[in-house]
Amino acid sequence: MSNNTQNFLEKEIQDSIEARKRLFIGLIIGTSISVCLGLLLIWYIPYVGLDNIHPWAPWILGTAIALVIAFIFWASLGLVLNILLKRPVLFSQKLRGISIKFFLPLMTIMGMLLRIPKQKIRASFIKVNNELVLSENRRYPPEKVLMLMPHCLQNSLCSRRLTYNVYNCKRCGECSIAGLLDLSDEYGVHMAIATGGTIARRIVVNIRPRLIVAVACERDLSSGIQDAYPIPVYGVLNERPRGPCLDTQVAQDHVRLALDKFVQKLHVRD
Repeated sequence: MSNNTQNFLEKEIQDSIEARKRLFIGLIIGTSISVCLGLLLIWYIPYVGLDNIHPWAPWILGTAIALVIAFIFWASLGLVLNILLKRPVLFSQKLRGISIKFFLPLMTIMGMLLRIPKQKIRASFIKVNNELVLSENRRYPPEKVLMLMPHCLQNSLCSRRLTYNVYNCKRCGECSIAGLLDLSDEYGVHMAIATGGTIARRIVVNIRPRLIVAVACERDLSSGIQDAYPIPVYGVLNERPRGPCLDTQVAQDHVRLALDKFVQKLHVRD
């Protein structure tokens, strides 16, 4: 792939995620403020009653809540600065788990209250997760990288069973699997196809990768990122010209860019 093509693709990808990043930042700030206000309310309500128990009781509870508020402020600020500056700040490399386990469920609830579709919230989360994974600036041996693909990329008329052995593919070119297998061979990384979360988890347990490049829809990618934690997952959204779960496609240049960024260069095959 020429430098001009790669630069154009990177710019196109970057432009496509700016709106989602702004949505994520807005939701994470709103969620943080709401949680902090809720904690203050929890402290205020029993204030009079706690004073009757012990003069210091309200202040002990207030100190504990203040520490939690400070932690939430630090976590949300670190995530926002990481997103904006594209590098870890305030030890934000430790915050990917907080984003996955804590902020996403609360952001989903807040998005529902604001009538923001779940799909938009999930897409925003996936893009920001990708930025956090990229900001770690790490490369991995190819044998420790897994390309995890959904079965819906396979041509729906194909009779080949690829779930348990992707190399059963004839590479006829009728779907995206052939090109993805070529990438897998070129970079020397594992590739597997999953029909759902249970099989995906089994594949991860068997291969034990240190990084996953996953292709799926917003729902499956966001849940897969949560399930795989602490293993970093770089997500690539599939394309659905015929609707969900049927003959989907993927921008293979986007997958190649991810492999370029994560796979140790010395192991890339010409």
